[in-house]
Amino acid sequence: MANVAGTPRSRGGVCGLLLILLGAWGGLIPFVGPYFHYAFTPDRAWAYTAGRIYLEVVPGAVVLLSGLIVLATRSRALGGMAAFLAGLGGAWFVAGTGVIETWGTSLGDIRPGTPVAASATKALLEVLGFFTGLGVVIVFFAALALGRFSLIAARDAADDGLVDYESDQSGPSQFPSSQPGRPDPFPTTTGQYPSATGQFPASQPGRPPGQDPFPTTSGQYPTTSGQFPPPEQFPPSNPFRPSTS
Repeated sequence: MANVAGTPRSRGGVCGLLLILLGAWGGLIPFVGPYFHYAFTPDRAWAYTAGRIYLEVVPGAVVLLSGLIVLATRSRALGGMAAFLAGLGGAWFVAGTGVIETWGTSLGDIRPGTPVAASATKALLEVLGFFTGLGVVIVFFAALALGRFSLIAARDAADDGLVDYESDQSGPSQFPSSQPGRPDPFPTTTGQYPSATGQFPASQPGRPPGQDPFPTTSGQYPTTSGQFPPPEQFPPSNPFRPSTS
């Protein structure tokens, strides 16, 4: 049986590339964002804190490496595992802060900081671009990559030899007229039924040759002449006799 564990590299190409870009963004934006006043405190470029390392750099690196595997692998199992890990990295961007605040107090002061934007709209954009929105987009593309690795497309089956789609599109040759040792599956009508000539013989046994089996009406019934006596046999009578006086 053909091996269906492999898949074309193009299967996870777009998703893998997007996961690489998103992972790089999540791991680098806390260090380069302060150049554009788009950051969380401390508002200093390339400033390392525990919050930036555990809440942004680590999940960003996981997503980036997973995207590289999704982009390069031909193995369904390895590609699916990498997509699953990328999804976990995206989920950590969304829920990591809450998890650390609830169960990670023993790890030290791990905080994401606060948005440096003065307005509420810019602060919302920073939250979305650093954590929540970024994580949701990563989870979406990771799930899409996982789904693409988990199915066998018609093109993959054809490449592995499971289905011969070429013969289905080959036109008249897909139904051969005859096969060795087998009668024609689609015989023509020639010879199946006798022609009309000879089906109904002109003469039948017991009938004199040359006699028409379907005689015409000529001679079957006597003509009207002789069926009824001529009019002179019945002299006409005058219903209005002249009166004699």
